[in-house]
Amino acid sequence: MTPTYKRALIVGAGAGLSASLARLLAQDGLKVGLAARDTDKLADLARDVDGAVETCDATSPEQVEALFCAMETKLGGAPDVVVYNASGRLRGPVTELDPQAVAQSLMVSAFGGFLVAQAAARRMLPERHGAILLTGASASVKGFAGSAPFAMGKFALRGLAQSLTRELQPQGIHVAHFVIDGAIRNPRRWGEALDAPDSHLDPGAIAASYRAVLRQDRSAWTSELELRPWVERF
Repeated sequence: MTPTYKRALIVGAGAGLSASLARLLAQDGLKVGLAARDTDKLADLARDVDGAVETCDATSPEQVEALFCAMETKLGGAPDVVVYNASGRLRGPVTELDPQAVAQSLMVSAFGGFLVAQAAARRMLPERHGAILLTGASASVKGFAGSAPFAMGKFALRGLAQSLTRELQPQGIHVAHFVIDGAIRNPRRWGEALDAPDSHLDPGAIAASYRAVLRQDRSAWTSELELRPWVERF
């Protein structure tokens, strides 16, 4: 049976992938909620998708619970699609990294994902229905030099996804982890070489893959999907 979803919540929303996904879900008739620490950047997107906006620090259990309570009111019920798209990026030589900054990076990438997934699961399990989508990265499967905090956080998020899949999927909750193996195109920050126009992932194409996973029949659910530019070398 192909599930029907009514309400979506994107945590860590912003430009790029989150915006593309919000627009696709709104086109499909879902009510869309957007959450981020900085909500000023969401004004245009919220207007485009007629979305509900809430400020939330995903590393705070209290703020995450308040977010879900607020969205239940604003969306007319608990979200049955929850996307965790936040991450803590921190780079530098391991000998020079600030331990407190590393801890915060891990909190955002991994602990925030746990809190959001926990709050979502508590609301989805009584209905035996819902989807929890977690956004990973190249760092989910391979750590790069000078990027230890990001790799630790994304490895942890992937572990969370695998555990949640085995626990929640038999109870009707679709959990999927997406390995975004490459840079996402953002004209405001990234310039692409003229001879390599496809070197960055298109956010709209990624969002279409998320939507395709949501549309899967439960007899053949995807639990992890890797997405990379066709020109990238493995």
